[in-house]
Parts: sequence; structure tokens; C-alpha cells
Amino acid sequence: MGLFKYLGIDAGFSIEEHEPAGRFIPLTQVKTSEDLTHFLTEMVPLLHLQPAHVEPIKYTISELVRNVLEHAYSAEGAIVCAQYHKKGNKIRIGIVDTGIGIRTSISDSYPVTSDLDAIKLALTPGITGTTSKPGGSEQNAGAGLFFIKTIAFFNRDPFVIYSGGAMYKLLKRHQTSSTVYLRADPFVDRHSKETDLPQWQGVVVGIDIGLDNAHEFNRVISIVEDFYFKSVKERKKAKSRRPKKAIFIK
Repeated sequence: MGLFKYLGIDAGFSIEEHEPAGRFIPLTQVKTSEDLTHFLTEMVPLLHLQPAHVEPIKYTISELVRNVLEHAYSAEGAIVCAQYHKKGNKIRIGIVDTGIGIRTSISDSYPVTSDLDAIKLALTPGITGTTSKPGGSEQNAGAGLFFIKTIAFFNRDPFVIYSGGAMYKLLKRHQTSSTVYLRADPFVDRHSKETDLPQWQGVVVGIDIGLDNAHEFNRVISIVEDFYFKSVKERKKAKSRRPKKAIFIK
């Protein structure tokens, strides 16, 4: 993946480089919107993606990288990589930055008590560090991370986010029925968490996109978008009545 080459350090052992085409995208720095556009253009032929899989993968990478460019305040931008795993027929995507981190970003608008609390807020629909107004603003609606996490939940794909000393990992939901229950609170979903990890100032996000079990992308986006607006509406009404614990979508 080019880790040691990117860091400019000697690995201390011999590394055999492989042809990336059809297998992986090595570590790539994205510092501008133009860099992102170029990366997305190069990604499709490099991973030999089928047309049905292009849109969800482009959407995921675009949303995560734009989060970095707009909120991380990192001079280094985002570092992106992706790998195709033939055995599981899945794409694994990793995006990292060395910016201000989720806790610092969220605490501009919300009181946070820990790194994990900040991650929870960042994954909650309608919450953004740019304003305390539910639903955010036209430019920052607090939707990006929530959408990515929920798409992973919908398709039963793993998702992990790590910032500061905390990590949240979405686990595969149990497939017991055809009904999918979406909830605004990420801690209600099946997950694991860690709170005493080595400090990482920025944000690390990893997500698997299974190419066999992915639902029709536009339909999923429509369902998640509808749930997002209903969740934000519930939060806006929270001062006048007790909000519902969950909204169910079939």
C-alpha cells in the first residue's frame, strides 16, 4: 500500500511491490476538491469496478474526504486507500487525517465529556460542530457520517471510526427478518467500543462495502434521507415533548 514510502522511512525489511490494478489503491493524499475528483476518476478502472458498484463507493469516499477537507483543518488533507478482497468480494476503504479531531470539532457547538461521547454525537443525524441548531445549516447538515454509517448498517457491512483515544465499531446486524430498524442513536445498533486507545489527534475511518449483498443504492439513500429528516424533526420538537426512542422504516 506504500506506507513506508509515504512516511519516508526504511521498513527494515524487503518489500515486494505488486501491480495495484484490480487489487488495491495505494496510499493517496487528497488535499483539494480537484485531488478528490482525480482520485475518484482513477479509482474505477484501478479496482475494475462493475457499474452497479461504482456509485456507492464513489459516494462513500467523497463524503468521508469532504468531511476532512471541510472540518479537519489539516494541512495534510486526507490520506485514502482501498483494497479489493476477492475471497469476500468486498472493497475495504480507509481514510485518515491528522486534523483537530472529532472532540475539538464537535465541542464548538456541543458540550462533550469524552472522545467517545464526541464520536456518538458525530454519528447522530443533524448534529454538526458548526452550529448547535438541529439539522445544522445548508452547508453543514450533520448528515455525512450518519449516512455512511447507516448505509453500512443497511447492507450489513462493518464500519469503524477512531478519534482521540476512542473507537466505535458498527457490527453486522442480525438478519432475522426483512424489516430494517433504523435508529438515530448509534449506540443502540449492534456495536463495540474502546475508550483507552493510543491518542490519535485526527480521525480514522474504515468501512467495508460488500459487493454481493449491497442493496439498490438510490433506494437506500432515499430511505436514509427520509429517516434523517424525521430524526431532525424529532430533535427540534424535543423541548416541547418527549422524543420517540426510534423511528422504524420497513
